[in-house]
Amino acid sequence: MGIFDNLLGNASEVNIEKIEANLSNILTNGEHVDRAYSVFRDLFVFTNKRLILVDKQGVSGKKVEYHSVPYKSITHFSVETAGHFDMDSELKIWISSTATPISKQFGKNSNIHQVQQALATYVLN
Repeated sequence: MGIFDNLLGNASEVNIEKIEANLSNILTNGEHVDRAYSVFRDLFVFTNKRLILVDKQGVSGKKVEYHSVPYKSITHFSVETAGHFDMDSELKIWISSTATPISKQFGKNSNIHQVQQALATYVLN
């Protein structure tokens, strides 16, 4: 993925071995990374047990939030694709007992459908 794609927020699949090594301190016994997608500096990590949203914050990216969502807690999700005048796509994930969804922005040419398909695979199984 090029720097231009990064700046536009385009999602792309990333090397799962590298992500698994980086997340080794938060993965549980028997948990492994199945798929991972990068959007700018953030990650959507699909493991065999949960969805991990990795949000790198600040200029240096040293501050990191790891948001773990068990698949059974996801009640529904939606994808809004970009239009002619709306330059970005959006993914929303609702978690049980919360009224406000987790919302993530993607660039117009992002592969948001691939992320949505991965989410559907894990939530619906």
